[in-house]
Amino acid sequence: MKKIVVLVLAVFLAFSLVACSAGGETPSAAATESAAGSAEQTESAQPAAQAGEKDEYVIGVTIPNMQNESNAVYAEAMQKYADELGNVKLLVTDGAGSAENQVSQCETFATQGVDAVILCPYDAQGCVPAAQACVDAGIPVLTSKVEIADQSLVSCYVGADDFNGGQIEMQYIADKLGGKGNIVVLEGPTGISAATLRMDGINDVLTKYPDIKVLHTQPADWDRNLAMQTMENWLQLGEQIDAVVAHNDEMALGAYDALKDAGKEKEVPVIGIDAIDAALESVKAGGLTATVFQDVEGIARKAVDVALEIAQGKPVDENYYIDYVLIDSSNIDEYAK
Repeated sequence: MKKIVVLVLAVFLAFSLVACSAGGETPSAAATESAAGSAEQTESAQPAAQAGEKDEYVIGVTIPNMQNESNAVYAEAMQKYADELGNVKLLVTDGAGSAENQVSQCETFATQGVDAVILCPYDAQGCVPAAQACVDAGIPVLTSKVEIADQSLVSCYVGADDFNGGQIEMQYIADKLGGKGNIVVLEGPTGISAATLRMDGINDVLTKYPDIKVLHTQPADWDRNLAMQTMENWLQLGEQIDAVVAHNDEMALGAYDALKDAGKEKEVPVIGIDAIDAALESVKAGGLTATVFQDVEGIARKAVDVALEIAQGKPVDENYYIDYVLIDSSNIDEYAK
């Protein structure tokens, strides 16, 4: 009888232990709901944090050549605007007139993990690897002031319509000459999109004026001294030159210096593009005939705005054009300091 009682108690005790063990492994309904709620909160919190804005965005900027006044003004305006925004840190580098330098700078930006890159290329083809380095690192890049040969690599372009700039200056000279005469053209560096497009714009206008003859056209690489030397060489040929069309103001000023040394500055109208301070002063003083205003400060601000947008993952347009404005004696007082 005692053996039977002991056996019954043993079976009962085993049942109790199994029940307790099962209860410890199976959470209550309330506990299950609580855990599920916590998981949902964690999952919903993660996208919100990822989508939220950062306290500071780091944007790499590579300038083609800071020796050029237009580029220097552009970089200064960009830094000033970034300081005003407060949430943008710029890493500004100088390509010093070398596409290779700019490629190296973009590779460095990639290793630094910047949020976006503003590429102002010195050479349209040579700077394609610079954009590619950013893209390969998952960093969005935009071109500004000048395009690269393969714009499909970048998010967008911010700058002036250089084709239109060439049209504006050539049309002004065509009107000045009454549709006939001999001109010379000082070009920007070979392979630079700004130079190519400005020349295309000049040629577009020239198709309408068969009596305007281009005596000489030659790159002077945006450089004032080289443009002066080139103009001196042309003057020594003894040909009748009725006007000078330069792709930028630095070259226009160089050509004007050569004309002045030859005593011909009053006879030959000279036009450039950019409206740098020296050019505006020259127009006001009766030197350069005209310049085409490229709003580099406006371009700089817009480039920072758009770079910030792409860094935040926002959609952007393919192109952001800042309009050119012709400046001559009729409106110089609105622009000269």
